[in-house]
Amino acid sequence: MSLEWPILSVVIWLPVLGGLLLLISGERAARPIALLTSIATFVLSIPLFTSFDSKTASMQFVEKMPWISQFNINYHLGIDGISMPLIILTSFTTVLVVLASWESIKTRVAQYMAAFLIMEGLMIGVFSALDAVLFYVFWEAMLIPMFLIIGIWGGPRRVYATIKFFLYTFLGSVFMLVALIYMYFKSGGSFSILDFHALSLTLEQQIYIFIAFLMAFAVKVPMWPVHTWLPDAHVEAPTGGSVILAAIMLKIGGYGFLRFSLPITPDASNELSWLIIFMSLVAVVYIGFVALVQSDMKKLIAYSSIAHMGFVTLGFFIVFDIFDKTGSWENAALGVEGGIVQMVSHGFISGAMFLCVGVLYDRMHSRNIHDYGGVANKMPIFAALMVFFAMSNAGLPGTSGFVGEFMVIIGSFQANFWYAFFAATTLILGAAYTLWMVKRMLYGEVTNENVEALQDLNGREFVILGILAVAVLILGLWPAPLVEVMHASVANLLQHVSAGKL
Repeated sequence: MSLEWPILSVVIWLPVLGGLLLLISGERAARPIALLTSIATFVLSIPLFTSFDSKTASMQFVEKMPWISQFNINYHLGIDGISMPLIILTSFTTVLVVLASWESIKTRVAQYMAAFLIMEGLMIGVFSALDAVLFYVFWEAMLIPMFLIIGIWGGPRRVYATIKFFLYTFLGSVFMLVALIYMYFKSGGSFSILDFHALSLTLEQQIYIFIAFLMAFAVKVPMWPVHTWLPDAHVEAPTGGSVILAAIMLKIGGYGFLRFSLPITPDASNELSWLIIFMSLVAVVYIGFVALVQSDMKKLIAYSSIAHMGFVTLGFFIVFDIFDKTGSWENAALGVEGGIVQMVSHGFISGAMFLCVGVLYDRMHSRNIHDYGGVANKMPIFAALMVFFAMSNAGLPGTSGFVGEFMVIIGSFQANFWYAFFAATTLILGAAYTLWMVKRMLYGEVTNENVEALQDLNGREFVILGILAVAVLILGLWPAPLVEVMHASVANLLQHVSAGKL
């Protein structure tokens, strides 16, 4: 489907141009320009949902024009029911990040806001690109604003965290580039991702390509054992950087598995699904225990993100076991759809949790759980919202945190009882580390004069956290609109997988 105007190009390049404008606008106008640009981008992205035809799996809002004709590289954009919710999530989250940074960023405000707007456009580009070179350009370019955000506005160890983040993500991407060039020659000179989906590859070729993609996507998710860059990046990043990193950038790795690994290398995905399932379950269980012993709030939430993203990759790769047990790809769709719901839900919840930490950090300049205690006595509204997000993070029924995890656990039961058993431990571990953190921070007597001086949420902070609370509640109580838009696209993806399955 397409509108009369190039909506995808607009929502990609409007924030990029807004970011470039900020670089020449000066400090005083930076915040209003950034807010207006992010709101405009979000409003303009809404027709992607309202005009989306959920009955077809075809790419919609397609734009295509020659870019580098010599190598048949095109500026080719389009979205389906898998990428569209992630674009809406990106534009929605960026508005909240701009608002959250309104007062906490004191220096180089224009450059800070510009980095977020440019990164927003590049991330939307990743979700929209249907040309492999265009995808790779967006994929690599979005590292630069995050590199600057952590490196300039980050904490004391920001240089170490920045270099570690960049090296991990950049080196993984090099293998993906090699795979893309190989498929270019195999397809007869096309970089179209949709042409890659139709390639006829031997199992050996697929395994090499799958491993190349895995190197890139596993780092980005991040999956165990290539997850160690994430806690460092989160701890040193400013609040807005942590929010975007957790809410959007981690999802790009999961999206890569759906757009590349499963449809292009279905046989290799089937052969190596045990490896992804093992890595996912280790993330769910082991990283959950690691989160339990953290004393830094940001580090605890960062490890929580790794555990929850383990659910996403588990949902994507149990489809083969579900099909083997039930003989139905319809049943297998539950795992993929659960993983996508979990990605969107985690975007809301992890973003909210990092924003809650940011609220406290702005007041006390400490992320150490032991420096708090009795916060609820001084900040009752904040405490109520943080408890709600903590419950959502633990998978409380009625919140978005429950829906995706429940779908993946049900899918896991159909695949293998032990998959479901280990996956379900996240409900216990998630409750343990999240609620223990909340108990130590919010409850008990006020024993610290800094806590005694705390002021509750101001209007801006309440609006930001209140919007996220409503989003978590709506998705938890009424996930049907999200599931419906992705259903045809997921079914089409599994048709690709089933056609290639040996």
